[in-house]
Amino acid sequence: MTTGYQSHSGFREAFGQLVGQPPAQSRGGEPVIAATWDSPVGPIVAAAVDEGICLLEFGDHERLERQAPMLRRWFNGPVIAGEHPHLTKLFAELGEYFAGTRQQFDVPLVQRGTPFELAVWSALQCIPYGVTCSYADIARQVGSPKAVRAVGSANGRNRLAIVIPCHRVVNTGGKLGGYGGGLWRKVRLLELESPRA
Repeated sequence: MTTGYQSHSGFREAFGQLVGQPPAQSRGGEPVIAATWDSPVGPIVAAAVDEGICLLEFGDHERLERQAPMLRRWFNGPVIAGEHPHLTKLFAELGEYFAGTRQQFDVPLVQRGTPFELAVWSALQCIPYGVTCSYADIARQVGSPKAVRAVGSANGRNRLAIVIPCHRVVNTGGKLGGYGGGLWRKVRLLELESPRA
């Protein structure tokens, strides 16, 4: 297992950079509260605003570096480390998911994207636990059957891993395809969700 960090302190330093913008530089926007959670597939960074969870990302170096500027742009406010009721609920639900006792998430989500991306992410949320489908299936579902590559790109831009289950999308023919969080994580998540004998 690798997250791109030499140590936990390296991950904490990267997280500190994510939440390092002084609030005075972002007056007038909504604060984004971020926290980390140690999952069975490595560290996770999540962020919330009052409306709901706006980020759930694996704590890999490159992915973390891309997220802070996006959060600041979307909400025009500081990203600060802290606690939030939505984060408490999310981490409890993730604990149940990894324990095999939760198949759907109830925590509210806040999504920012193009109309096409939002349609793809909505379709992803309709894929049942323990089931996979193809990029072509999703393209047909959103009314753009020839937009398979665009579906793949939208899938890759999903910023709410696990709760919007992009890991359940595979290539036509059943090959796993890619996964922004690392193919090994996709395998672990699909194994977790596979029907038990």
